[in-house]
Amino acid sequence: MSTKDFVEKDFYKVLGVPKDATEAEIKKAYRKLAREFHPDANKGNTKAEERFKEISEANDVLGDPKKRKEYDDARALFGNGGFRPGPGAGGNFNFDLGDLFGGGAQGGGAQGGFGGGIGDVFGGLFNRGGPGTTRTQPRRGQDIDTEVTLTFTEAIEGATVPLRMSSQAPCKACSGTGDKNGTPRVCPTCVGTGQVARGSGGGFSLTDPCPDCKGRGLIAEHPCLDCKGSGRAKSSRTMQVRIPAGVTDGQRIRLRGKGAPGERGGPAGDLYVVVHVGAHPVFGRKEDNLTVTVPVTFTEAALGGEIKVPTLGGPSLTLKLPPGTPNGRTMRARGKGAVRKDGTRGDLLVTVEVSVPKDLSGKAREALESYREATAGEDPRAELFEAAKGA
Repeated sequence: MSTKDFVEKDFYKVLGVPKDATEAEIKKAYRKLAREFHPDANKGNTKAEERFKEISEANDVLGDPKKRKEYDDARALFGNGGFRPGPGAGGNFNFDLGDLFGGGAQGGGAQGGFGGGIGDVFGGLFNRGGPGTTRTQPRRGQDIDTEVTLTFTEAIEGATVPLRMSSQAPCKACSGTGDKNGTPRVCPTCVGTGQVARGSGGGFSLTDPCPDCKGRGLIAEHPCLDCKGSGRAKSSRTMQVRIPAGVTDGQRIRLRGKGAPGERGGPAGDLYVVVHVGAHPVFGRKEDNLTVTVPVTFTEAALGGEIKVPTLGGPSLTLKLPPGTPNGRTMRARGKGAVRKDGTRGDLLVTVEVSVPKDLSGKAREALESYREATAGEDPRAELFEAAKGA
């Protein structure tokens, strides 16, 4: 991403969130859009692929508090993509963004207006350091986004899963130099910086990646046959990744240093894993609690008794039903739910569902007929009609 792109792109608009959106709102918007435009769900749709890249780019900045602050500071400084000279600057005011990324005003030091380098604002986003740094310095590897689908039980208990990932990595044939002899030369156009200044009107200039070296700062005299002189090659690898217990559907997990390898000794990027969780035929989930519906007979609900209840991956437990338990009542079995971040467990919420038999034997029917006669004077709907009249 060029400096101009960074300043002019409205990442908030890309994700459809306001500028004061919370981290949770940004995460929710990203998940929704990522599912909608993910390449796996839009085979052969190039527009969806480009949209997915925009969404990922926006989330990479806004989803990181440090990068988001740098982005907001830069937008506030340049105001909708352009730096505006202050009063008294006159029509001959010339402002080069390259100065910002270097050491500030010449000879001015801290007195030069911007002090030790406003380039720190962009440091983490453009892999730049302080004064004098160039693109030939170590570069951090790319972040990688991937997805994994877990069973309901794996999400609750945690699981180690294999993930096959493809990313750009330093070419092994030329050790990332781009030159088959391993001796690239410094680009004469950008003098190794990887950037060139470009006039943009209004008395100031912006910087873009150098068109000759493609932003690398180096040019291969004898281009590597494998990477065509780029120094980068597609790399595939399979990694065993531990997914922690208690993850939820749609959760995005960050694994530091598990992304694409860096260049010239730079650190690796991060791996972001979006988790999808399958449904369970018996259990459900409500935050850190598991849910289960257990059928009981009319006599168990009316007279009370003990019932056995299944648990996820463990032995059944026994719950005591008090006499007169109504249909739909929920009881709590503590410590039988999902794993929390602190290692403790939520609860198992057991909802009682009175089961009505479809077929009755002769004795059972006689017993119910006798019960109906014994309770003939009771009207369970009397209070309902009284309340209806009062309303």
